[in-house]
Amino acid sequence: MTSSAEQARAERAQAERTQAEQERAERARKTAGGLSYLSGFGNQHSTEAVPGALPTGRNSPQRAPLGLYAEQLSGSAFTEPRAHNRRSWLYRIRPSAAHPRFVRADNGALRTAPFTEAVPDPNRLRWNPLPEPAPGTDFLAGLWTLGGNGDATQRTGMAIHLYAANAPMTRVFSDADGELLVVPEHGGLLLRTELGLLHAEPGHVALVPRGVRFRVEPLTAGATVRGYVCENYGSPFTLPDLGPIGANGLANPRDFLAPVAAYEETTGPVEVVSKFCGNLWTATYDHSPLDVVAWHGNHVPYVYDLHRFNVIGSISYDHPDPSIFTVLTSPSDTPGLAGVDFVVFAPRWLVGEDTFRPPYFHRNVMSEYMGLVEGAYDAKTAGPGGFVPGGGSLHNMMSAHGPDQETFDRASAAELKPQKIDDGLAFMFETRWPVTLTPQARDAEHLQDGYDDVWRGLRQDFRP
Repeated sequence: MTSSAEQARAERAQAERTQAEQERAERARKTAGGLSYLSGFGNQHSTEAVPGALPTGRNSPQRAPLGLYAEQLSGSAFTEPRAHNRRSWLYRIRPSAAHPRFVRADNGALRTAPFTEAVPDPNRLRWNPLPEPAPGTDFLAGLWTLGGNGDATQRTGMAIHLYAANAPMTRVFSDADGELLVVPEHGGLLLRTELGLLHAEPGHVALVPRGVRFRVEPLTAGATVRGYVCENYGSPFTLPDLGPIGANGLANPRDFLAPVAAYEETTGPVEVVSKFCGNLWTATYDHSPLDVVAWHGNHVPYVYDLHRFNVIGSISYDHPDPSIFTVLTSPSDTPGLAGVDFVVFAPRWLVGEDTFRPPYFHRNVMSEYMGLVEGAYDAKTAGPGGFVPGGGSLHNMMSAHGPDQETFDRASAAELKPQKIDDGLAFMFETRWPVTLTPQARDAEHLQDGYDDVWRGLRQDFRP
């Protein structure tokens, strides 16, 4: 039996941990609220946290300024075309090479392509939000893989993850397999990266490039943060070409914000976790690897506010193809065929005449995973058992989908006056290959039964 003295000590220890978490969350909240950024997608940014830390006129002088170490971080091969080359020069307190041996760690609920534990499923599927995480779950432990395609070791394809966490990361994480596009749905995040700090709220996306180390802190102590992650194994995300749209529209480059340099000069044990070819590996450093004092380049993290997306739509008739809502694209070796597109259904006006205004019925050679950040999606019914924030649906290659019965009936009878869609924010990860589920997604308790039933009431009205 536990003595009253032991119980009292345990209660005091828990109170101290709670107090420490609250203080840390308050510091993170204040830090997030005061951040400044560098503006522009794909720019060759330069920034220094200490004046004089960034060398002038060369990348690797004989002696780097202020006793720092010069190190190049390459996100592409040296010989890729200049327009595609991603690299940054970092000036850090200790070089990344100064670390002990990595050893294998538990992968938890994180999985990586190739996904071979289940067969690809042609059925339309929909999930409720992830269940509440256990106390003390940080962002890395809270990652849960739904599925994906391709092969991370060949740098092709993508994976779909969700996260649910309620504790700050004290360890540091990096992903050698791909870049991570984080889509918060509930709760704000502070991302501390090697290159600086990012603040991401629901309605934002944050991208951490391949190999960049970072940790994530919720902005409210003890509260659950939740969202989605696209792990892109292929070509780095870039802005789509605009073609006949012209020079402006969709996601504007100036609205992508990169961090200014910020560093940690700490000693003592720090756990560093690396994802490499599908597995997690861990090492204990004697310093923080988030110690970059200055940097320049274009292999950088960034944050983007989805509400700034400049929606292009039809002002005459018909609903445009969803490709018109593409924010970011990962090109493949076939022009126009993306490894993965990130698409947003942002607030917009609908004015089409003699037009069925919600997304139309269709079958697609691409595979579509859709998530909901806030409100409702105009092609699906919300509410319990429906398409809700934090949930998601998967329509794999050539599966037939479109508006449910209630949406079809309402839209078919609606008075066609100008209509503002401003009560929801949905997104889609669209990929060239079928998405194969993980067994945990296939067998999940939060997988909805009877998703097919939303189309069952569509009746035959044919009148020859």
